[in-house]
Amino acid sequence: MQLLLQHIEALIFASEQPISGDEILSCLRTVYGWELKKDQFHSLISELKEKYSSEDFSFELTEIAEGYQFLTKKEYHHAVNTLLQIKAKKRLSTAALETLAIIAYKQPLSKSEIEHIRGVNCDYSIQKLLEKELIVISGKGDGPGKPLLYSTSKNFMDHFGLKSVKDLPKLKDLHIADNEIGMPSDLMDPMDVPVDVEPGAGSIELPEEAEIDEEGDFKVEGSVDPEAAMGSLEQDLIEGEEQSETKEE
Repeated sequence: MQLLLQHIEALIFASEQPISGDEILSCLRTVYGWELKKDQFHSLISELKEKYSSEDFSFELTEIAEGYQFLTKKEYHHAVNTLLQIKAKKRLSTAALETLAIIAYKQPLSKSEIEHIRGVNCDYSIQKLLEKELIVISGKGDGPGKPLLYSTSKNFMDHFGLKSVKDLPKLKDLHIADNEIGMPSDLMDPMDVPVDVEPGAGSIELPEEAEIDEEGDFKVEGSVDPEAAMGSLEQDLIEGEEQSETKEE
């Protein structure tokens, strides 16, 4: 097993996508007949990680998307990101990003379920995400017609620097001030909005004889009947008009 560490290093370096431990072991077994135990392999990986953690290297060995890959260190992300933006032909549209986010957090799910959440047709967005290999068809649902189910791909985890979908930000962590739309009271039922009021302030004391009618209105013994009051008001207006007409004559 001469230069075993270098062979592992070369396989990781040559792989365009994160390469899994099983793939590395399979290559070494096929070409050289080398049989490595898991603990021996992980020991070599740790040695490589320690080697590239040195400040002499601008990149490091990272465990990502259930595999291993050489990635630039975070200190150089800004420069690399600028280069990628210059080379990028086209970014994902807002619609595609929304569709991708729904799939990432709700996977696996069908196109109809995605459209139910977004409220619009998602054919074009799903097709673009499939072309960019950010999502994959992961199976068929149990609903009518056995709809196709979509999930995120390993390429998605690679692109966003995730080890697995479990590393996605928790939704509760995204509820910060910069992500809120409107005031908190806009998102709450008026009855749920807390109000700072001194005890007893603004309260209404009902008499003991108060009752509640079938419509939920308060009735107090001796109070004026609303319908009777309106009738009396109308009668007063009619009499007032008749008196005015008499004076004019």
